[in-house]
Amino acid sequence: MEQKTPLLRIAKRESMAPAKTWLIRLAAFLFALLIGLLIFAALGVNPVSAYGIMLQGSWGKKTVIRQVIKYAVPLLGTALALAPCFKMRYWNIGAEGQITIGAMAATFFALNASGLPSPVLLILMAVAGTVFGGLWGTVPALFKARWGTNETLFTLMMNYIAIGIVKWLQGGPWEGKPGSQIIPNFAKSAYLPSVFGVHIGWIFVLILVVVLFIYMKYTKHGYEIAVLGESENTARYAGMNVRRITVRTAFLSGAIAGFVGFLVVSGADHTLADGVAAGVGFTAITVCWLAQLNPFAMIVISLLLSTLSKGAATLQTKMNIPTSLSDIITAVILLCMLGCEFFINYRLITRGHHEKEVR
Repeated sequence: MEQKTPLLRIAKRESMAPAKTWLIRLAAFLFALLIGLLIFAALGVNPVSAYGIMLQGSWGKKTVIRQVIKYAVPLLGTALALAPCFKMRYWNIGAEGQITIGAMAATFFALNASGLPSPVLLILMAVAGTVFGGLWGTVPALFKARWGTNETLFTLMMNYIAIGIVKWLQGGPWEGKPGSQIIPNFAKSAYLPSVFGVHIGWIFVLILVVVLFIYMKYTKHGYEIAVLGESENTARYAGMNVRRITVRTAFLSGAIAGFVGFLVVSGADHTLADGVAAGVGFTAITVCWLAQLNPFAMIVISLLLSTLSKGAATLQTKMNIPTSLSDIITAVILLCMLGCEFFINYRLITRGHHEKEVR
């Protein structure tokens, strides 16, 4: 019996010109803004004014610009941390925990070595956050390399363990005023210096963008990560040590996330709390995919998401728009931006027109 060709089928694209891919992404963003206009109009809100307030609330004054950048720093840093693992097809969903552990390690020195000169103390905090974040990220990789465990669930569950440890410290050994469940603020010597009104962490993450780009594109380690991501069997056939590459890359990812934890507690919060990661470990996954693991594109995406976050908060205060509506607008933009990747990577083919691409 002859099998009929489906009315509509999906085929993977072989390639697309970079200029065309970015045009599709721009079109998706504009389409998302149009949907937002309709949502605002349906609720009786002037959509032009709403978008204007969002933009003004993000970039209208020096103070709000600093807030946008301050939020973008950990978001960009965490996206950079996840990129090597995702390139290797190792799904690290544990950046929240790795940030938390890195922040905890940095806090230990901030609370117990505040008498040291500020440069020495900050270096100790940075090294401690980086090393402990890396070690925390290595644990799931060791289990995967040895027993083939699922890294997605493993890394996800370790987030809650890290948060639980900090909660215990808040109400136990590191608690300030008895019964407060609050860790004391750091001494001034544990504060990161500021440049242009924002802590110096923004310079560190921009340097990290360049370093990671070179590492992933031009080094042997980056090549091994790319090959392993394409095919584990190919990597083994080429004589690569898959276990070692997996563990090494997971350590690198956790180390960068741990360093981000140090930047947050030393540059922004000046104390440690169980919500130190503030959800950036999950939002950074979106940044990675929207940027297609390109470190330089991550800068733009991180600033965009920071702008949306700050602008949504401004809508609530100036137009009495519920936070939920602001979240809906943000979600629509993210959904359209992620959804357009389907049309970049796949094409729709109709029956009888096998080579015709549906746009």
